[in-house]
Amino acid sequence: MNGILRCSRYAFGPNRLHYCGPDKNKEIASYINEEATDEGLVGLLTKFETMYPYLCSIAMANGIRDQFDERVIEAYWLGNDLLKNIKKQDFYDLLVDDLKVKKKLDTKSFLLVEQKLEHGALPHHSFHVFDIWRRTGHVEREHTTNSMDECRVSWGRILSVSGPFVTVETEPIVYENGKLHLGAPIQKKLMRQLESEYDIEQLKVGDLVSIHWSVICEIITPKQIAELKKYTLHHVALANETL
Repeated sequence: MNGILRCSRYAFGPNRLHYCGPDKNKEIASYINEEATDEGLVGLLTKFETMYPYLCSIAMANGIRDQFDERVIEAYWLGNDLLKNIKKQDFYDLLVDDLKVKKKLDTKSFLLVEQKLEHGALPHHSFHVFDIWRRTGHVEREHTTNSMDECRVSWGRILSVSGPFVTVETEPIVYENGKLHLGAPIQKKLMRQLESEYDIEQLKVGDLVSIHWSVICEIITPKQIAELKKYTLHHVALANETL
């Protein structure tokens, strides 16, 4: 599966809820279900005002010409070594110039974001979820614990598949004793929002999957889960520094 389709699977969840990107969730779902790509889909994805600048920054820092290269997509949504090649100043410029975070936050909140850059924040999706409290897509309001858990990319193991319903075991983000952390595994029942012969139609018990806004995005490997968990916990730890 190419990077454009892979990115579409992760972008679909918040787009379906009208949180990010153009109001084109049916069109995006159609591309995914038909496993088709063209300039139209590329154009839709470039309109995701938070995601796309991150992809551009990761690609540029690594000398990759295509912002939808699979390595770039994996770096942003799951995590890989490409994230380590982005300089702090370039990350700062991304937040200020491209994402306009400084204008969207009050002075104190942005100073905390700057502090996290100094403490090792990386341009992974989990950073934007946990360390920029105000959601900066179409809905500009502060995250709750539940919305952070839905907004971050999570992982789970398939426990059962019954028609359109899939039950997964996953570790939720919880808030206890003034700190965020991964909670004990829970069972979560999801409805299939995407179809594709690539993998989703072939889901079976024991498969490992990534999840975004209650949408199963793709089957992933234990190594990819380890990377995703590493970057997620890293940015949760940074968030806990300023709670």
